[in-house]
Amino acid sequence: MIFSLKTYSRFQPLRRIRLKTALVFPFILQITAAVGLVGYFSFKNGQQAVEDLAQQLIQSVSVRIENHVLNYFNKSFQILRVTHDSVEAGTFNLNNIEGLKQYFFQVVLEGDLESYFLYGNEQGEFVGVEHLENSEIQLKIRTIDTEPIRDVFLLDQQGNRVKLLKQAEYDPRQRPWYQQAKQAQKPVWTSIYPFFSRRNTDTALGMSAVWPVFDPEQNLQGVLCINITLLRITEFLKHLYISPRGQSFIIERSGELVVSSKIEKPFKLEWQGEEAIIERILASQSTDSTIRNTANAFLKRFGSFKAIQNNEQVKFQQKGSWYYAQILPIRDGKGIDWLVVVVVPEADFMARIQQNNRMTIGLCLIALGVATGMGLLTARWITKPILKINRASHKLAEGELTQNLEITGIQELKTLANSFNSMAEQLKESFDILEEKVEERTQQLAEANQEISSLNVRLKAENLRMSAELDILREMQQLILPKPQELAEIQDLEIVGYMKPADEVGGDYYDILYTNGIVTIGIGDVTGHGLESGILMVMIQAAVRTLKEVQEHDSVIFLNTLNRMIYYNVQRMNSDKNLTLAILNYSEGLLSISGQHEEILIVRQSGNVERVNTMDLGLPIGLDEDITQFISHTLIVLNSGDGVVLYTDGITEAQNNRKKFYGVEQLCNIISQNWHQTAEVIKNAVIDDVQSFMGQEKQFDDMTLLVIKKK
Repeated sequence: MIFSLKTYSRFQPLRRIRLKTALVFPFILQITAAVGLVGYFSFKNGQQAVEDLAQQLIQSVSVRIENHVLNYFNKSFQILRVTHDSVEAGTFNLNNIEGLKQYFFQVVLEGDLESYFLYGNEQGEFVGVEHLENSEIQLKIRTIDTEPIRDVFLLDQQGNRVKLLKQAEYDPRQRPWYQQAKQAQKPVWTSIYPFFSRRNTDTALGMSAVWPVFDPEQNLQGVLCINITLLRITEFLKHLYISPRGQSFIIERSGELVVSSKIEKPFKLEWQGEEAIIERILASQSTDSTIRNTANAFLKRFGSFKAIQNNEQVKFQQKGSWYYAQILPIRDGKGIDWLVVVVVPEADFMARIQQNNRMTIGLCLIALGVATGMGLLTARWITKPILKINRASHKLAEGELTQNLEITGIQELKTLANSFNSMAEQLKESFDILEEKVEERTQQLAEANQEISSLNVRLKAENLRMSAELDILREMQQLILPKPQELAEIQDLEIVGYMKPADEVGGDYYDILYTNGIVTIGIGDVTGHGLESGILMVMIQAAVRTLKEVQEHDSVIFLNTLNRMIYYNVQRMNSDKNLTLAILNYSEGLLSISGQHEEILIVRQSGNVERVNTMDLGLPIGLDEDITQFISHTLIVLNSGDGVVLYTDGITEAQNNRKKFYGVEQLCNIISQNWHQTAEVIKNAVIDDVQSFMGQEKQFDDMTLLVIKKK
C-alpha cells in the first residue's frame, strides 16, 4: 500500500505533463524546427565566412612582413655592394682610415635603417661609426698604433671628433661577424649574436650583413659589416595592426624566437666580461600562451619546423576558443631562412555573427512562447474536468489523506475519482501502521545510542591507560640515554648526542659506554614507532650494556649474541620488528666498525668527509637466528681533529613541502662547513639546517644524531 502512494505521487504529475505535451507538441515542433534550421545554417555560413576572412587576413599580413623584412635586409646588402664595387674599382681605399670614417659617417647619418657601419682587416685594424638611439654618433677605431685598445669618440654633426668616451681591448678578428664572413668567403648574414658595443642596452642582440673583401691574389683583406638590431624588426611587428588580439612572430628553423610583436626580448642575455651567455627562447616553450600553443600546433602537424617549405595554415583551440595561424618561410639566398607566423583568434571576427545568433535565438524563444501559450490554453480547455482530481492529488501528497471526490459527467473521470477515493482510504490505513513501526524503531535506536555511549566511555578509559603506559616507556628511554657527565669523563673524545622521536615513543637507539679505556658506541633504528619499538630499543640497550660489562670484544660474537637475544624475544612477542645496528669501538686513535646501519661519516680535521658503507658489515638484528657469516668489521685511524658522525634515516629522509629528501650530501656539506667548531655547535648546526629544510612539514620518523670529535 505504501508503494501505491509513492507510485501515484511520483508519476501523477508526469501523466499530466505528457497529456499537455501531446496537445501542444504540434504547435511547438513546427516553429522550433523552422527557426532552428534557419539559425543553424546562418551560423554555419557566417562561421565559414569568418574562416575565409581570417585566412585572407593572415595571408596578407604574412606577405607584408615578408616584404618588409626582405626589403630591410636587401638595403643593407645594397650599401655593402656599392661600397665593395667602389673598392674593386679603385675609387675607395680601405686603408684610408679617415676616409673610411667619413664615408661610414655619411651612411649612418643619412640612412634610416643602418645604424652601425664598420670594417675590420686581417691586421686587426677596425673602423666603425654607430648612430645610437639617443641621436649620438660614435666613432670606434683601432689601429696598429693603438692595438689592442679600441678608442671610442663622440662625433659632432659634421663628423668631427668631440671627445674620447672610453677605451677597451677589442679585436675585430675575434668577433662573430668577422669569423663567419671569413669562413663563408662570400656575402652572407651572420647568425644572431650579441653586439659587443650594446651590452648594456635592450638592443644587445642582432645580426650582421657581412661582405669579405679580397686582394687581387684572392687573399682576405678585411670584412665590411652593417649591424642590424632585432629591435627594428620588433618595432615593425608591434605597430603592424592585425586584429584586436592578433599577433605575429618570427622563428628560426630550430624553433627559437627571433622577434615577436608581444615579447620585447625573446631571449636571455648575460655578459661575463667580454663573453656573452645567450639563452634563446623556443617558441614551443614561450611564456606567451598564444605563441607556445601556435608553435606546438605546427609541430604536431609537421613534426618539425624544418619540414615546412611552403605557406601552411593550422587551426587550433586555446582556452576553449579557436585560433587561425599561418606560417610562411622567408629566404633571401644569403643565409636568412626564417619562418613568419601570424595568428588571430576567431573571436575577433565573431562579434557580428554572435549578435545575429542572439537575435535568432530571441525570435525563436518568442515564437516558442507564443506556440506554447496557445497550446496550454487549448490543453486547459480540454483538461478542465481533470483539475479537480489534480488538486486533490496535491493535498494527498501533502499529507491530507482524507479525500472524497465527486465527479459527474464523463464516465472515465468518474471511474478515476472512485479509484482515487479507494486509494486514499488505503493510504490512511497504511500510514497509521507505519507510524507505529517508526515509534518502535525510534526506541530501538535510542537503546543502541546508549550502548554506543557506554562503549565510548570504556574506549576513552582504555586510551588513557595506554597513554600512561607510553609515557612510562618514553621516560624509561630518556633515563637510559648517556648523561653529559658520563661523556665528559671520556678524555680523548668530545661527544654530543641528539634524539627526537616522531611519535610518543621512538624506535631509534644510541648509547656510549666507556670501560677499561675502550669507548663502545652503538646506534640503531628499530622499524616503526610506538610501544613495541620502544620496548625493543630498551632491550638493545640492556643487551649492549651486558655484553660490554662481560668484556666481550670479538665483534662477531658480540653482534651474533645480541642478535639471538633480540630474535628470541621478538618471536616471543609475536612481532615482526627488527632493527639496523652498528657497534663502534674506539681506543687510542683506532676505530673499529661492525654491523649494518646507515653510512658512517668519517670527518677529517680539514673538514673532508669520508662515507663508510656498512652494507657488508652485518645484517639487520632480529631477522634470523644466526647472522655470524654476515658480520665483518673495518678499522679507521683517527688523528687529532678527526671525528665520526652517526645518524638515523629520520635525518636524511626528512622531507620539505616539495616532498624532497634532506639527503646525505646536504648532511655532509653542513658537517664539513662547521667541523672547525665544537661538537655541540656542529650538532646544533645540523639540527637547525634540517628543521629549516622541513619548514612546517611534519616529522615522520625518529631523528638521532651523534657527533664524536677527537680532541
